[in-house]
Amino acid sequence: MKQEDKKALQDWELYLQSIRDDTVMDITMSAAEREKRRIWLEARPLEWIKEMFPKFAKYDFADFQKKAINRILTNAGGNWYEVLSWARELSKSTTVMFITMYLALTGRKKNILLTSNSSDNAERLLRVYRGQLEANQRIAFYYGNQRGSKWTEEHFITKKNVSFFAVGARQSPRGFKLDEVRPDVILPDDFDTDEECRNPEIVKDKWNWFEQALYFTRSFSEALLVIWCGNIIAKDCCIVRAGERARELAKREKPLGNWDIINIRMVNIRKPDPKRDFAEGLSVWPEKNTEEMIDEVLAQVSASSVQKECFNNPVTEGKYFTELKWGAIPPLQKFPFLISYGDPAPSNRTTSSRGKVRLGSFKSNVLLGIYEARLYIITCFLDHVINEEFVNWYYYQHEYVKDKTTIYNYIENNKLQDPFYEQVFKPLFLKKAIEKDFIVSIAPDERAKPDKFARIEGNLEPLNRAGNMILNIAEKDNPHMQRLEEQFTLFDDGLPAPADGPDAVEGGYFVAQRKTVAVSASSWVAGTKPTNRKRY
Repeated sequence: MKQEDKKALQDWELYLQSIRDDTVMDITMSAAEREKRRIWLEARPLEWIKEMFPKFAKYDFADFQKKAINRILTNAGGNWYEVLSWARELSKSTTVMFITMYLALTGRKKNILLTSNSSDNAERLLRVYRGQLEANQRIAFYYGNQRGSKWTEEHFITKKNVSFFAVGARQSPRGFKLDEVRPDVILPDDFDTDEECRNPEIVKDKWNWFEQALYFTRSFSEALLVIWCGNIIAKDCCIVRAGERARELAKREKPLGNWDIINIRMVNIRKPDPKRDFAEGLSVWPEKNTEEMIDEVLAQVSASSVQKECFNNPVTEGKYFTELKWGAIPPLQKFPFLISYGDPAPSNRTTSSRGKVRLGSFKSNVLLGIYEARLYIITCFLDHVINEEFVNWYYYQHEYVKDKTTIYNYIENNKLQDPFYEQVFKPLFLKKAIEKDFIVSIAPDERAKPDKFARIEGNLEPLNRAGNMILNIAEKDNPHMQRLEEQFTLFDDGLPAPADGPDAVEGGYFVAQRKTVAVSASSWVAGTKPTNRKRY
């Protein structure tokens, strides 16, 4: 036996032993008591699942999971087409395993095909089923030893003559009959890959394989249960095509399908809305995924990854800032002045209608200037931070500039934010001035702002398109600047991605333009002392 095969066998034995350890139970009950309890459990599928799989089912089921289990089991006796587009960490594959094992062990299904994007991944998914049937002591207690004569990684048949078969996408699915029983369950799981979804021809080819080759391994005269598992990773992918098919089937006089889209957070569990769910939603499974844990996890990855993996919204970029220009910044001495513009984001922690508090907007501070009709974004801060650190950012910007040019400091302060500015930030700036023995003079930006999208698109997009909005190449490794670039590239009226950084850039650019005009106008007055009644 090769060394790698020996290691794989050892790993498998360890895995089986862990299942045995997880499913230890009291086996002292009599045969009559055991039979009575088995019947009681089978009449209550959720209790059956908890009994058979205590390690997997250690958290209470969320309502959407209960509904999915009941819906699929209720319709499993006929033709049913279910698509589960549940976000990461919502246990879609595990839930499907619960359902399938229940149907197999209770004798309702006989020939189960599991397919994935490759044969290796299909076999990997099938190992969970094989391991449970081979080593789960509770299954053995209630239903006897399940290991049959055929017991391989890709195909095994239980003692009760239930067949499980793993097949990779676009493999030949011929010959999947068990005796005269054709497949009565088909389980596509993680059928799409990111790379394949970039090629429409591959998506089309895989979809045709499923509909023409795999689906028609079924019998016309026997019911078929199809359960797709996968979140939406591209605008056109097999899970989307399957979901659209399920949605059509749901509209029939006799419904034959359902497309269940569940995001990690939602405002309304019945109406997925990536934009609102991202900004205002709460955990759909708080028993497992707390608000605090979701905040921490999402903070460590990009907004585009969050949208795709957690909100079923595969955004890669917006259509307004498809490319940003990075370049060298003129020496700071050449700028007549610079603007340090901050948005304190008082909504950094938002409270929902249910009184739950969660992470919201980014605080931001951008340092920018105009030189020879170009807008230079010199550096920025863009993050979820406490108010005191936001105040520190202004001091960091002054330290960055030193005495190379004049720096003017602004803070967004619309009518909604005014009490927040007066009651929170004024005292913090005063405290910091005493601590540093240096006053950073702050001017509030109190203009009545138009819609955020309209401002950013109208004022910055033409500037960027002309190559006149330049990000400091020396700051390209700065994670705050990288976050700013990402927010620009994701900016779109139809996307829920945050735009707090671009919003601060627009605010600073607006102020810089006005100040440039005011300075220029006052510089060209002859014969009298220039005056400027406006305060900035």
